[in-house]
Amino acid sequence: MKRKHFAVPGLALATVALLAGCATGGTEPGSGSSGGDDQLSIGFFGFAAANSFAQGVYDGVEAAAEEMGATSEFVDSNFDGQLQAQQVTDAVTSGQYDIIIIQANDNLVVQKPLEDAVAAGITVVVEFTAVGPDFETVEPQVEGAISIVDPAVVNGEKLGEMGLLACEEAGADPCQVAYMEGFRALPLDNARTQAVVDTLEAGGAEVVAQVEGGYTAHAGQAAFQDIITANPDVNVVIGSSQAIGGARLAAGADSSVMFVGNGSSRQAVEAVRSGEWFATYTLDLYLNGYTAAELGIKKHQGEDVEVAINEADLTPSKGIGTAANLEGFEATYDD
Repeated sequence: MKRKHFAVPGLALATVALLAGCATGGTEPGSGSSGGDDQLSIGFFGFAAANSFAQGVYDGVEAAAEEMGATSEFVDSNFDGQLQAQQVTDAVTSGQYDIIIIQANDNLVVQKPLEDAVAAGITVVVEFTAVGPDFETVEPQVEGAISIVDPAVVNGEKLGEMGLLACEEAGADPCQVAYMEGFRALPLDNARTQAVVDTLEAGGAEVVAQVEGGYTAHAGQAAFQDIITANPDVNVVIGSSQAIGGARLAAGADSSVMFVGNGSSRQAVEAVRSGEWFATYTLDLYLNGYTAAELGIKKHQGEDVEVAINEADLTPSKGIGTAANLEGFEATYDD
C-alpha cells in the first residue's frame, strides 16, 4: 500500500472519477449475495466526482479495493444532499453494493437511508463528514456503521491551536485574530466557528472579526478586504485554504499578517513550505480513503475492526500543518 504521511519532530472541501463496474450487493453481513469467489463491490458516494478533495480520497479507496480483490465505483451526487440520499436508497433497493463509503453532503438527510443500508446487510463506512447531529464525536451515529471522520468541532479546535501558534510567532500582545468562516447557513460551519473562537479566546487571543469567507479565492479576497479595513492591525487570519489563498493575494507581498488555512491541497502545503502561510490543517486523503475501504472490506468479511477513527489521528502531526510538520508530506489534491 502506498502510504503518504508526515515526518514530525514533536507536535502533540477536480478531477473526474471514471465509473467502474460493480457486483450485486449482499443481504447478509460478511457474505454478500455474490457468494463464492466473486468480488465484493464498493460504492463510494463522494461529495462530487469533479471535486478534487473527494477524488483524493477515492484514490485511496480504489487502491485498497484493488489490493484486496474488490471493485469500486464513484457515485456522483454533485454536492446535492437530497440526490445523494436517493442514490443510497436506490442502492439499498437494488442491492448494487456490498459496501457503501459515503462523504455526506447533508449530515442528516442521509442518516435514515444509511440505517436502511445497514439493516439490509450492506457495510456502511462514513468518511470525513459525520452523519448525525453531533459535530464533535467520532463515534458512529448510524448504528452498525464505521465512522472515520474529521469532526467539525475538533477541526475548529485545531485551527484555533494553529492560530495561537501563529500569535506566538507574531509576538503581539494582545494578538488580534480574524476568522473567515465558511457558510453561516451550514450547521457544520457554525459548529467549527464556535470551536475556533473558543480555542483562540481561551488561549488569550483577541478575536477581532468573524466574517463569511466561503470556499473560493474570490470570496476570501473580499472577506480579507473587509477585515483589514476594520482591523488594520490584525495579526492572524484563519479560513478555508481556498479563501486564505485569495486573502494572501489581497494582503500583498509586504503584509505581516500570518495566515492559517483549513485544507491540505498542493497549493496550501506549498504556501506553508514557502513561508507565504504560517500553517494549514492537514489530513492524508489517500490514507483516509484506503483505511475506509480496508475497514469496510474486513468488516464485511466478518472481521472485528475499529469503528471510530479521527482522521487527524492518522497523521503523526494530528493535523497541525506547520512547516516543520510538513516534511515528507505529499498532498494529493488541488484547490
